[in-house]
Amino acid sequence: MAARRPARSFVVGAYVTAVAVLGAVGLALVVVQTDWAQTLAQVPVWAVAFLVLAALIGEIKPLSVTRGDEPAEAVSSSTPFIVALISVGGLGIALGAQLVASVADDVLRRRPATKSLFNLGQYAISVIAGRVVFAALAGHPVFGPPMTVGMRDVLPLLVGGAVLVLVNRLLVAVVVALAVRQPLGIVVGQDARFFAATTGVLLCVGAVAANVASSGVVFLFLLCAPAVAVYGMTKVAVRHAHQATHDSLTGLGNRDRLQTQLTHALAAAADDPAAGPGLVMLDLDHFKDINDTLGHPVGDELLRNVAHRLDAVIGGTRQANRLGGDEFAVVVAGGLVDCEALARDLLAALEAPTQVGELELLVRASAGVAVAPAHGTDAATLMKNADIALYQAKLDRDRTCVYSEQFDAHTLERLGLLADLRAALDTGQLSVAYQPQVDLTDRRTVGVEALVRWRHPVRGQVPPDSFIPLAEKSGLIAAVTAFVLNTALGDLARWRAEGHRLRMAVNLSARHLSDLALPRQVLDALQRHGVPAGDLVLEVTETGLLSDPARADVVIAELRRIGVGIAVDDYGTGHASLNYLKRLEIDELKVDRSFVSDMDRDRHDFVIVRSTITLARDLGLRVIAEGVQEEETAVSLQALGCGIGQGYHLARPTTSAEIGRRLHAEQPRGGARPAATTGGTLPRPRPGTQA
Repeated sequence: MAARRPARSFVVGAYVTAVAVLGAVGLALVVVQTDWAQTLAQVPVWAVAFLVLAALIGEIKPLSVTRGDEPAEAVSSSTPFIVALISVGGLGIALGAQLVASVADDVLRRRPATKSLFNLGQYAISVIAGRVVFAALAGHPVFGPPMTVGMRDVLPLLVGGAVLVLVNRLLVAVVVALAVRQPLGIVVGQDARFFAATTGVLLCVGAVAANVASSGVVFLFLLCAPAVAVYGMTKVAVRHAHQATHDSLTGLGNRDRLQTQLTHALAAAADDPAAGPGLVMLDLDHFKDINDTLGHPVGDELLRNVAHRLDAVIGGTRQANRLGGDEFAVVVAGGLVDCEALARDLLAALEAPTQVGELELLVRASAGVAVAPAHGTDAATLMKNADIALYQAKLDRDRTCVYSEQFDAHTLERLGLLADLRAALDTGQLSVAYQPQVDLTDRRTVGVEALVRWRHPVRGQVPPDSFIPLAEKSGLIAAVTAFVLNTALGDLARWRAEGHRLRMAVNLSARHLSDLALPRQVLDALQRHGVPAGDLVLEVTETGLLSDPARADVVIAELRRIGVGIAVDDYGTGHASLNYLKRLEIDELKVDRSFVSDMDRDRHDFVIVRSTITLARDLGLRVIAEGVQEEETAVSLQALGCGIGQGYHLARPTTSAEIGRRLHAEQPRGGARPAATTGGTLPRPRPGTQA
C-alpha cells in the first residue's frame, strides 16, 4: 500500500504538469495568432467590459451544486459570460478574461501554486476547444476578430459552450480519478448527472448574452435577474439536499448518507479486496437514563458534544453519521486494522467528562466493527453485521467487538426472544416465584427472594439467564422489575394481613442504580400496597455498584433514607475493592453459592465464607449464605455465626400460595407469627427511620 501511494502521486503530478504545459502552449499560440489591433478596434467596449466583470464575479462567487449526499461543490458561474466572450470578444479576450478570473480566485482562496497552474492550464485548453468548435460550426476563423451573434450563430455557440464545459470537467475528472483510484467513467458519470441541469441553464444565459450584446450594455443588465434566480435555486437545492442527508440535531450525516457512503466506498475498493471498506458503529451506554432523568434538552446537548468529539477524531472526508437516538457510524477506507484503530480512538475521545451546562457527565460507548468483503459485500449487509457486532459488544461488556458469523444465530435467537418478551409483559406470561430465606437456628422462614419466571407458550419455561440479560440491554428490565416489585409487594401485603412478618428481597440491575427516579418509584409501590419500607430489601451486585458509582451512591442513599434495605448479592464474585462497604450504607451481604456449596470439601471456600461472615458481623450487617445444598453446610454456617441460609436443601423456589401455606404451618399455635429477625446481627441505623 505504501508503495502504491508514491506511484499514484507521481502519476497525478505528471498529469497536472502535462495539462499546465499544454495550456501554456495554447495560451502562447493564441497570443501570437490573434490580430490584437483588429480585435481591439472592433470590440464593443462596454458590452465586453460588462461580460469580463461578470466572468470575474462569477469565478469568485461560484454556484453551490450538491452531489446528492456529498458536500455541496462550487461550480464556476463565469461559464456563460466566457461563452459569450468567445464570440463577442474573440478568443484572445475570452481566454484573457478566464485566466484573470482564475488567478484572482486562486489568490483570494490561497490555493497552492501547483493547483493554480493546473487551473490555468485546464481553463486555457477548455476555452480554446470551445472556440474551435464554435468557429468550425459557424464558419468563422478560430483567431478571428469579435463578431455580432445572430440567430444562426446561437446553436454553434451553444455547442461550443458545451464542449468548453465538457473538456473542463473531463480534465478535472481525470485528476480526481487518478487521485482516488476510481474508474474515470464513474467520475464522469457522476459529473454529468449532477451538473447537467445547471450547466444547461448557464449555457442558455451565455447564448442570450452574446446575442443581445450588440444591442448595448443595458440589455445585458437584464440578464442579472435570471443569473440571480439561478443562484437562488441552487442555494435552495443545496439546503434541501443537506436536510435530506444530514441529522438536524448534530449536523452529522444520517442513515441515507451512510448507505451512499458505503456504496461509493465499496465501488472504489472493488479492485482491491484488502482495502475494505469497513464500518464502525457506536452506541452510547446508559444514554436513556440521562434522557429520562435529566431531560431531553440535556440529552440533545450531550449528543451534539459527542458528535463534535467524533468529528474531531475523524477529520478529513470520513465524516461521522448519526443513525438515530444515540447510535453513530463511520465508514473507514481501510481494512480491519484501520477499523479497530479508529474504533479505539473514537471510544477514547469520549473518555473525558462532558460539560453540559452546569453538569459534568461521564459518557462511555461500545463499538461494533464489520469489514468488507469478509463481513459483507454490500452496504445493507455491512450495516447489519456491524450492528450485530455492536450488540455483542454490549452483551459481553466488551467496548469493541468485530463481527463473527457465530454471532448471527445467537442474535436472531435473541431478537426473537426479545420480541416475545415484549409481548410477554403485555399478555401475563411472566410470574414471580419465591425462594425462602431460612433462619438456620429454628429453620423458620424470615424472608423470601422474588424471582421472575417466564413460561413461553411455545418454548416452555425460559431460564432467567436467557432473558434477563436481554431485558437489561434493551431497556425492558425496567418494566420487568416493575412487574416483579409490584407482584412481590402485593403478595407481601397479603401475607402481612394474615399475620406473617418477613422480608421481601427484589433484585436490581446496574441500569436501576443509574436511574435517579428509582427511589420515587419504589416509594410509590410501597405506599400503594401499604408495606413498610423496612420489609423490602433491594439486592444489587458489586458490578452494578461500580458501573456508575456517582449515581449509585445517590440512588442507594435515597433508598435507605426512605427505609428500604440494601443487600450486596453474589458477594465475592465481583472485581471490586471493599471501598464501597465503607462508602455506602449496606444492610446485608449475600455470600455467593460458588463459595458456599462446596465449603465443607474445599478449604479455600471455607476460609472465604468464614472471613465474609466475620467481616459482615463486625460491620453490623446481616449475612445470608446462598447455595445451601446439604444439611452439613447448614450446620457449618450456623457454627460460623451465619444466621440465614438460602438454597435447595432448605427450600426451592415456589409459588405465592405455597409460601402462604409454609408460613401458616410455621406459625405458632394461638399467636401471630413473630417479626422477622436479623439473623443474629445488628443492622446499621437508617437515617430518617425510627427504631
